[in-house]
Amino acid sequence: MILDRIFRAQAPRQMTSTDLERILARSSPSAAGVAVTPERAMALSAVFSCVRVLAESVGQLPVHLYEQRGREKMKATGHPLHDLLHFAPNKFQTAQDWREWLMACLGLWGNAYFRIIRTGPAARLRVAELLPIHPEAVTLLYDATRGEVGYRVSLAGGGTETYSTAEMMHIPLFSLGGLKGVNPVQYAREAIGLGIGAEMFGARLFANDASPGGVLQHPGKMSEKAYNNLKDSWVERHQGSENSHKPAILEEGMTWQSIGFPAKDAQFLETRKHQRSEIAGMYRVPPHLIGDLDKATFSNIEHQSLDFVVRGLLPYVTRIEQRIVFHLLPREEWQRYFPRINVAGLLRGDMAARATYYHSLVQDGALSPNEIRDLEEMNPRDGGDIYLTPANMNINGKPPADE
Repeated sequence: MILDRIFRAQAPRQMTSTDLERILARSSPSAAGVAVTPERAMALSAVFSCVRVLAESVGQLPVHLYEQRGREKMKATGHPLHDLLHFAPNKFQTAQDWREWLMACLGLWGNAYFRIIRTGPAARLRVAELLPIHPEAVTLLYDATRGEVGYRVSLAGGGTETYSTAEMMHIPLFSLGGLKGVNPVQYAREAIGLGIGAEMFGARLFANDASPGGVLQHPGKMSEKAYNNLKDSWVERHQGSENSHKPAILEEGMTWQSIGFPAKDAQFLETRKHQRSEIAGMYRVPPHLIGDLDKATFSNIEHQSLDFVVRGLLPYVTRIEQRIVFHLLPREEWQRYFPRINVAGLLRGDMAARATYYHSLVQDGALSPNEIRDLEEMNPRDGGDIYLTPANMNINGKPPADE
């Protein structure tokens, strides 16, 4: 048994559920005959494109920590956690690098882990760094008696260390067990395996002159030496796309008979398109964002882009925001401070949409001109702090202040 060989090689370390998941993922092929792992899945262009779109979309969004002061919300720039989230969470990653890594972990393993480094007096510890930990190095531990979760981390040099929720930040996808997020690659292994299989078929097809295989028929009986010489010379002269369309010279009454089937009869291209679309649906990424423009129009691309923000990105955004509060803020600050990942940053590339959005907010009195200028990183202007009240919203024909 393959499991016996692996476990004997790793003894005496005790096997965990994470070890078993890793072994099964790397040793069990999909129905297409391809072993599907997160790293292997990333070699499939559709998976790579979807994970990259999600990672870079969330990575580019601005993140701020806010303080609630009565009815007012102010950026908590004086709080040590603000700069950590907005600029750099550790000594080697920018905030964008950190969020892109986070999203890549969620897209490939369904879980992202960060070691929380705290500094300061014991009474007032603050978060100093968030260090990324590879998901495959972490095993979740649950103490049902105490109702506590722990995280066992396998160290690169051997051995393990166990951390509590105060020492480890864990961001999971939705869970079937309540603790660990589901692994998208494992649950979609058949769809991804079929896509990889189709890609491998296409590569082999072109490696063999982009045509089906066949047989050379000889009317007589050939010696082993003659057979080997004929096979070697035929492969050398006619196999591979660089030998495409070279004429074949057959001697001694030999004939060529093609076997197999053309790629179009196997619906090769249709299979690849279908798998690309299915994987995009798995990640909730609109097809046009990964280069599939077959059914794209100007109108439906606009709606798909909006739907991507609402249904594709917001679940990740709210999950990250809540985990920041849960792991990084002391409980006594939960009602005072809160993080915001501003998805409005996705409108920065669309001038017309951004102008319409701002215009509506100014007309309805929701924003002042100076607040818009601040969002656009422009200096305030004199008289720009006023809020407009449309005349048709006056009370009895008079502004609310005169009533």
